[in-house]
Amino acid sequence: MGIRNGRVADVEHTGRPWRIHDIAPDFRLEDVWSYRTPGAGPDDFPVMLAALRAAGGLNENPPLVRFLFAVRWRLGAMLGWDSSDQGLASRVDTLRDRLPSDLIQEAAGDPVPNTPFTMVYELPDECVIELANKTVHDLCHLGWVPNGDGEYELRMAALVKPNGVFGRIYMVAIKPFRYLIVYPALTRKWERAWLERERLVGPTPAAS
Repeated sequence: MGIRNGRVADVEHTGRPWRIHDIAPDFRLEDVWSYRTPGAGPDDFPVMLAALRAAGGLNENPPLVRFLFAVRWRLGAMLGWDSSDQGLASRVDTLRDRLPSDLIQEAAGDPVPNTPFTMVYELPDECVIELANKTVHDLCHLGWVPNGDGEYELRMAALVKPNGVFGRIYMVAIKPFRYLIVYPALTRKWERAWLERERLVGPTPAAS
C-alpha cells in the first residue's frame, strides 16, 4: 500500500536524495506532508506544478484559511514583521546565493503569484520556494516520489530557520493552526488541482 495523504515521517524527506539537503543543511525540518495524485507517473511533476499554479495561491483557499492569512498579514503590517528590511536580501540572504553552478540556470528568483514566496529553483522532480520575515526564514520543498503502488505522489516539506527566541515562539504558536486548518485545506485544494488538471492546464500526454 502507498502512503496515505497527510503527515508522514521525517525520513520520507531526509532519506531521499534531494538537492536541498546539501544546499540548506542549517534549516530545521518542521513538517512533511503527502498528497495523493492518482494515476501520476514519474514525469508528471511539471504537470502537477502547472495545475497548482493554475488553481491559484492564497486567494483560492477556503474562507477560514483566508481569514487566518488575513489576520497574519494584518498583524505583520502592524508590528513590522514583513517590512522590506526583514526579508530576503535584507535580514537574511536568499537561498539562491548558495546554489551550485549546475542549479544557477534553474533558479528563477521570481515571486510566486498570490503568495509571499519567491522561487529558488525547479527541477523535474524537485522544487523549492522561500520567504523571510522577522519571524522566520522558511523554505517550502515540493518533491515527486513513488508511493509504493506503482504511481507517484506529491510531498511537501517545510524547512525553517526561526529568527531567535521570538521566531521559535512564533513557530510553536502557529503549529495547531497549521495541522488543524491550513494543511487539511491545502490537501483538499492540491489534490483537487491534480484531479482537475486537464481543466486547469489542458490535456497532456501524462493525463490522457
